Amino acid sequence: MTAELVRGQNHPLSRSRVEIRVSAGTPVLALAHLGDDSGRLAGPGALAHPGARTLPGLEVPGAASGQHRIAVDLDAVAPAVHRVGLVLVLPPGGPVHFGAVPASYVSVADPEGTELAGYTLTGLESETAVVALELYRRQGAWKVRAVGQGYAAGLGALLTDAGLPAPAAVELAAAALGTAPAGDITLAVMPGGPAPTVPRGLRAPATAETPAPTPAPQEVPAAPTPPPMPPDPEPAPGTDGGPPTISYAHPRRRTSTEPPEPAPRPAEPSRPGEAPRPVAGDASGWSMEERLYNQVWGMFEDLARAVAAYRGAVEFADSRMDRELDEALSDPRHRLGGSGNAARDTARARREELVARAQDVLDRDLVQLTAESEVVEPALPAAYARWDNPVWHAHTVPAEAPLALRLGDLHLPERPDLRIPMLVRVPPERGLWIDNGRTGSEAAMAMDTDRLRRAAMDMAVAHAARMLAAHPADRFAVHVIDAAGAGAASLAPLVRAGVLAGAPAAGAAGVTETLERLTRRVDLVQMAVRAGAPEDLPPDVDTSDQLLIVHDFPHGFDDRAVTRLRYLADEGPAVGVHLLMVADRDEASAYGPLLDPLWRSLMRLSPVPDNHLADPWVHHAWTFEPDLPPQGSRVLDQALERVAAARGRAR
Repeated sequence: MTAELVRGQNHPLSRSRVEIRVSAGTPVLALAHLGDDSGRLAGPGALAHPGARTLPGLEVPGAASGQHRIAVDLDAVAPAVHRVGLVLVLPPGGPVHFGAVPASYVSVADPEGTELAGYTLTGLESETAVVALELYRRQGAWKVRAVGQGYAAGLGALLTDAGLPAPAAVELAAAALGTAPAGDITLAVMPGGPAPTVPRGLRAPATAETPAPTPAPQEVPAAPTPPPMPPDPEPAPGTDGGPPTISYAHPRRRTSTEPPEPAPRPAEPSRPGEAPRPVAGDASGWSMEERLYNQVWGMFEDLARAVAAYRGAVEFADSRMDRELDEALSDPRHRLGGSGNAARDTARARREELVARAQDVLDRDLVQLTAESEVVEPALPAAYARWDNPVWHAHTVPAEAPLALRLGDLHLPERPDLRIPMLVRVPPERGLWIDNGRTGSEAAMAMDTDRLRRAAMDMAVAHAARMLAAHPADRFAVHVIDAAGAGAASLAPLVRAGVLAGAPAAGAAGVTETLERLTRRVDLVQMAVRAGAPEDLPPDVDTSDQLLIVHDFPHGFDDRAVTRLRYLADEGPAVGVHLLMVADRDEASAYGPLLDPLWRSLMRLSPVPDNHLADPWVHHAWTFEPDLPPQGSRVLDQALERVAAARGRAR
């Protein structure tokens, strides 16, 4: 039976040779592009179009038509290619947008002609180019995903979104549209013969000179998407702009002339048709740390899209039932006898059948993701791992900074026990704000004020301890402003281990002195970088990264101190000064809109479960829960003791 997909839904493929079928209500151009595991194109050569028709495993047509049969040989695809996308484009001189023509239908069939999955491209309006579907590689197996991502700005915008520079995308789009003669379309792989040569410009695999970029997930608060969706502007929580987004994009790549290490091959399924068993590090990258980072992103995207497909299917089933019930009630014949009741029962039964099928697909995907999570979690390095992970017991201070740090876990209501690690890039591009106010969420409102404030400060200390433990001993310094001394109990582990840059600053004088010192560092480093002479910094300037924890803002802050704090939030991250605020926004309401830019510049987190974060693909509201050391555990103290010991050896 054909699996009827909705946008975002996927379906496994049991065959490596498949046929993509397109039935459009108007002649369209059918193009194909090859992407890496982030869905991004290596260059213009990764797009097959009428002027350059051959890619490994397929050959695209030279003209527009309303019916296409596209044979794809997935075994002939290069190892560096993880996504094969089908792009439909309205040709010049045709309809002005897809909304003016009947919805296109695309399907994937096996070589014998049996359809495996189908998708109707509904909801298109002003778009002139659309990524209809993609075949993608996951854990060594191939799947088909219904994408349906349209672009009103046309093929050039689609290619730009897929990672090509804007000038190259515009030029390639013009070539693809301008060389298409009229006629029939035939997309076919040459069976039996050698795989076509990889076109110039398509890398396989990536090198340090042409690194494979990774996308960014987002905040309802930042690897690759099909097509990649750039992070939305991150508005302040509570504004009309919507929730912020999480970013998983890589801040850097290791410099190497060698290609990235290949991902480990998943174990072969024990029975035919069984999904491959998950393997930790099943993603591309230059190191195991980077492969795990990319794999976490892949799990994040898969869960987001699986749930989106389920919710979309339920919404479709509800709307279809409502329409059928309306038709039954409006038909005079159904008002007599029992035919009306029968029509209503039939409509409800159809709805239940559709929902049950969608639930089965979701359950299948959740089982696979849960199995992958059970393999990945124990393999995570300390920087990515929960505090209760045994990796912390054998942890030593590293020689290099990590790619990312774990802030907590994300989950959706469809499967609350399936947790996705929330990783923040290192070095962070923006500061953090841990909201200790009671108006941020229902959980916060139900919590005692003192307990909530203590939980927020404990969360800040745990994050600072993780940053210290995950960095080389001489590469990170932590400063604390605790003007009223209210955070002393939470700060005790940092003070006791002697890992702070100085005693927590208290009172207005301490606030002023700490902000002056860090502002001076930002100014001097900025001037040295602009002058191209970073080695000429004064000897008293600490060149290591700095973290400033501010507790109980705005207590102890005058107008000048507030201005300096805003300056550090805006200019500090670029030169290694990072801000971690523990504050209640309502307590700073006297400053009015003056502080709005400060709050917008920070990523808001909550010390209690709160669904204020969103993914960058379908914008689900994800519940965030912070990662804290287990009650009664000494894991945090032991990590800080190792940091202190490593610093002593480094002196």
